Amino acid sequence: QVQLVESGGGLVQPGGSLRLSCAASRSNFRLTAMGWYRQAPGKQRELVARISIGSDSTNYADSVKGRFTISRNNAKKTVYLQMNSLKPEDTAVYYCNTVPSGVLGGWGQGTQVTVSS
Repeated sequence: QVQLVESGGGLVQPGGSLRLSCAASRSNFRLTAMGWYRQAPGKQRELVARISIGSDSTNYADSVKGRFTISRNNAKKTVYLQMNSLKPEDTAVYYCNTVPSGVLGGWGQGTQVTVSS
């Protein structure tokens, strides 16, 4: 299994930015598409961004398109999510995982993002 450790969350005002990072424990991370998911209180976990193995293809949920950017560095075994123009509805716990999820292991602890004035 691959351990995934998310970081970079925090409290930010509406319109602000955050950059999330996800570090993988094993190099086979580079063999699969990766994604960022989020789960808000009382809601199901949803996929918000996906990136292909070679970073040549990215996909975003409509709710974050144009504001979030996913990237990866396979040499560093890390996936990033740059979040700009944050809105209160972006408040959630953010997780990274494979797409589809669970290919390399379970979920990490996630990182809390709170957008509030």
